[in-house]
Amino acid sequence: MTRTMVLGLLKANGSMSGYEIQQMMESSQTDMWAYVKPASIYHALKKMQVEGKVALEKVESTGLRTRSIFKITEKGEYELNQLLIDSFTNSSVVFPASLYTALTFMENLNDDQILSSLEKQKQEITRLYNSMKAGYELKQKALGELPNNINVIFNNMYEQCELQLKTIEEIITFIKGGKYNEQKH
Repeated sequence: MTRTMVLGLLKANGSMSGYEIQQMMESSQTDMWAYVKPASIYHALKKMQVEGKVALEKVESTGLRTRSIFKITEKGEYELNQLLIDSFTNSSVVFPASLYTALTFMENLNDDQILSSLEKQKQEITRLYNSMKAGYELKQKALGELPNNINVIFNNMYEQCELQLKTIEEIITFIKGGKYNEQKH
């Protein structure tokens, strides 16, 4: 995903420094929704430069600081298109495997341990949900009406969080209702 983000930002915005790319990724919270850590872009830029996917356009010096400005190459544009096609083709459904595994073997914990853990997960998902909502509002204030593709992204993220919170509530309800305990015996 890092390569796609870096190449996509260079294609959309023109030549940029690694720092500018990193700032754009941080403002878009790519670490949350694309699982791309902004600091990983420097490694990706170096590797893609060697591969001929990006080219060093110039080096700017300001006082003691230097910054390298990169541009996407024709090879990089081709790779970006291939990465995008792959992303549209591959299934994007991700199951909460750790939760499913925990549910499978939940008889190894007592109800209080499970409920306490689920409450922590609820808090984390709620924090993420609120963070996404705040990010959306900031984007709206900065850009006005957002394009439909961005609205689709945010709506899907909200729905994913809401669905996971609903699932956790169902688990809490059946544990508190004693249905799980009845099945254990």
